[in-house]
Amino acid sequence: MGKKILLITLTFLVVLVVGAGGYVWQAVNATIGSIQENIDRSQSEKRQEAIDLEEGDPISILLMGVDELETRDDLGRTDTILLLTVNPKEESINMVSLPRDTLTEIRGQRTEDKISHAHAMGGSETALYTVEHFLDIPVDYFVKVNMESFVGLVDAVGGVEVDNEFEFTFHEMHYPEGTIKLDGEEALGYARMRKDDPKGDFGRQIRQREVIEELIDKGASFSSITNLTEILEVVEDNVQTNLSLDEMWDIQSGYKNTINNVEQHEIEGEDRKMDGISYFFPNESELESLSDELKEHLEVEE
Repeated sequence: MGKKILLITLTFLVVLVVGAGGYVWQAVNATIGSIQENIDRSQSEKRQEAIDLEEGDPISILLMGVDELETRDDLGRTDTILLLTVNPKEESINMVSLPRDTLTEIRGQRTEDKISHAHAMGGSETALYTVEHFLDIPVDYFVKVNMESFVGLVDAVGGVEVDNEFEFTFHEMHYPEGTIKLDGEEALGYARMRKDDPKGDFGRQIRQREVIEELIDKGASFSSITNLTEILEVVEDNVQTNLSLDEMWDIQSGYKNTINNVEQHEIEGEDRKMDGISYFFPNESELESLSDELKEHLEVEE
């Protein structure tokens, strides 16, 4: 899971910049240069006009947690895929969890496959275009994070506290029911377990979001500034994004109040096997309704 979130990236990089001066700015600016990954377009084809962050236009952000980013040549599959629509005027965020086994067209590859395979087939650009086509909305930005770096991020902020709904054991780590504090390894296990969850993959997605939200809260706290070097080292080695530092600054200054109002969405559907492989098939009418809701939140024409 987790690992991946642009929202976390924004919080860590930008809140730190705002909260401190000279040294912090230089350190963050250097980190931004190393994580930049641009795609070949100025704006989404699904937008009639370019977005203006200074004016507070609603935006969308694709968050991807990738299996492997140990080398820049290793594309990897996406373990977790989240899509955020962010509307600063309404001070709200819509967060959509995309089941990784969803069968859909992989844009530019002339084939259908699991949506989690899009990144492995063509990298960030293919993944972005695939999600954009699947949800039929503009996807403006992406942030992808090496899943393993999630451990370092959690440890860098001093751990996270979660409310565990049921007792379970995963990879020899025990998670009692109730409020528990987790270090990086424990948080990663908590976010990954699904076989023992009665809700299956959807239960896992709920736990992932819980950890993400706690990370955001911890990352935004002033105490995280004391761990700046450690946080930036993790980010520099494990994060890639098409957001520039100026765009991060604009989002932090004009969009930060949206984090207090996050509405979570699940994609309805069912698991079925095809040619011996298990896929998730979305309910088309429900998917269309969700797409319309996201378009309204983004203030784009249907």
